[in-house]
Amino acid sequence: MTKTIDVALIGGGIMSATLGALLHRLEPTWTIEVFERLPEVGLESSNPWNNAGTGHAGLCELNYMPEGEDGAMSTAKSVEINEQFQLSRQLWAALVEDGTLPDPTSFIVPTPHMTFVWGEDNVDYLRRRWELLAEEPLFAGFEYSEDAEVIRSWAPMLIPGRKKSQPIAATRSTDGTDVDFGSLTRQLFGNLRADGVSIQTGVAVTGLKRNAEGEWRLKLRREVGQSVGYAQARFVFVGAGGGALKLLQQSRIPEAKGFAGFPISGAFLRSDDPDVVARHTAKVYGKASEGAPPMSVPHLDTRVVDGETSLLFGPYAGWSPKYLKTGSVTDMFETIKGHNIWPMIRAGLANLGLVNYLVGEVFASRQQRLEALREFMPEAKDEDWRLITAGQRVQVMKKDAAKGGVLQFGTELVTGADGTIAGLLGASPGASTAVHVMLTLFERCFPEQLPRWREPLRELIPSYGTKLNEDPAAARASLEHTARVLQLSGTGEESASQLTRTSSA
Repeated sequence: MTKTIDVALIGGGIMSATLGALLHRLEPTWTIEVFERLPEVGLESSNPWNNAGTGHAGLCELNYMPEGEDGAMSTAKSVEINEQFQLSRQLWAALVEDGTLPDPTSFIVPTPHMTFVWGEDNVDYLRRRWELLAEEPLFAGFEYSEDAEVIRSWAPMLIPGRKKSQPIAATRSTDGTDVDFGSLTRQLFGNLRADGVSIQTGVAVTGLKRNAEGEWRLKLRREVGQSVGYAQARFVFVGAGGGALKLLQQSRIPEAKGFAGFPISGAFLRSDDPDVVARHTAKVYGKASEGAPPMSVPHLDTRVVDGETSLLFGPYAGWSPKYLKTGSVTDMFETIKGHNIWPMIRAGLANLGLVNYLVGEVFASRQQRLEALREFMPEAKDEDWRLITAGQRVQVMKKDAAKGGVLQFGTELVTGADGTIAGLLGASPGASTAVHVMLTLFERCFPEQLPRWREPLRELIPSYGTKLNEDPAAARASLEHTARVLQLSGTGEESASQLTRTSSA
């Protein structure tokens, strides 16, 4: 007879690691088991070379503040994403303070976040965006300049070789970070394993079905040896990245109907040349090409992995029917069902620009990719950069009453009505908002336990249940405290006190 465990976590990435770490603290007597199909945890989307490692806080990502046809913009989404990232920073700081994560520099480092644009219309847009965000407490110290010398002092390689007559502008926040989610994932799971949590690697969940007792039966396959087994759980979290959609469909919960996935692969140009790397210390985001999805916004990033610094530029989008980098070419076709064909068709017809963009990206030559880099770094040399394959992302398509189907950008939490199952679909901002996602999961799936969990959760995450941006003093205190504990010198405290705005328009 199969023993029933309390919690099964499918997928060994940052989402399962975050949920496991929180649940183990809140309910230390609950049995938790983790199932990861790869040989180690954190190897798929959480692997640092499969993502840009941006601690997404709305500081540099223009897609969070789109411009309406009338030119109007709202700060709401940027503020919301920043609030969510502060929850993650607070939890990480608490785990550093209690020794769970003894060395914060092993997974997070201070890295200014910048946005850089050229052309009169884009400069005008960026100026107006800055004017709005600079008034928000969580964006205190947000800087703006149209002066080439100022921008060069922020990011030296953006200016040399650029025409002096070209209108340019940049914003900068010194509160930005680079995060190695692979390292963070391994450390969180390492602590869980040391505390008795079962973490099974090399084990794939190939089936998910509710039994007569209302519990979940997981069909397991060991990747080496092909042995078959089963697990039974009262609660299941499907944090399997691109593999989540298929499992949610197998669960047959009504909430998963109508969802489909559109896979987009990616690549980056990478430089490890010490002279090149030393001249750029920032994450610089630009404006997306027409039709490009948010995950394909071009950016020139400082990356710190295992203590070594590199530069990445990209991503260059591609297409593959795989839903995981290590997945199968049948992934997409296996998830096409009667209930999601129409949403897929409607979403596709409404996003023909994305199709055209992907066709151009797939057939782009190395020279074309380097030319895209030179729009950011005019004097970039071919020999300093090599192309690497990044992770696979799956954009969510979902049914929509008015449009039939829409392409959903962002992260989508799907939960069963009875609260016994939850799964995560989508992409960016993803990992950066893992703590917010899990707090939302608690509200939907554990309403009976939540009243007694709230106090311990607030001890770990002080702003839980509040809005930092509505309280300037609380926002400043949170930034300063987490910056100090996470050893983010030059970020929180500097950002919170730096109210001078630089502009030479």
